[in-house]
Amino acid sequence: MTPHHAVEITLTRPATRGELRDARRGLLLAANADRTRLLTVHSARCPGGALHTLRRRLGARLPVDVLTTHYPDRHGRILLNVTLPQAATTALHQAAAALGRRPQDVLGQRVTDALAQDSQRRAWQLKAQLESALADYTPDEVLICVADLLHRHPPARTAP
Repeated sequence: MTPHHAVEITLTRPATRGELRDARRGLLLAANADRTRLLTVHSARCPGGALHTLRRRLGARLPVDVLTTHYPDRHGRILLNVTLPQAATTALHQAAAALGRRPQDVLGQRVTDALAQDSQRRAWQLKAQLESALADYTPDEVLICVADLLHRHPPARTAP
């Protein structure tokens, strides 16, 4: 039996009702309220195969931007399927050849590095805002305020 994989589809713009109707022929799709994100379950031997097949099936019917697996794989990774402009594809292949690596590995590393950089930037920004708050308020006041905010708006739980 072929496994099924949950796939999230992000569109470049809201899909029209006609586009959604055409895309739903032979494929179950759930759309969010503004019709910019869709979810489906597709059978394939591997998650990457599901993404590839859906890209080919939906590419002409919908303004597909990004396809992602909805659940992490056994390594905790979410797979991503994007179509890059030709210039970016050429540059990626050249960089991969220069490094002796596969283009998808180079792209994966670049995405991972960019996410780490963004995380560091956000941590720095939060630290700067807290230091600014500590200039005007006592540590106890800041801590009480943060505790109150977290109690009223608990953070989303993340998988371990």
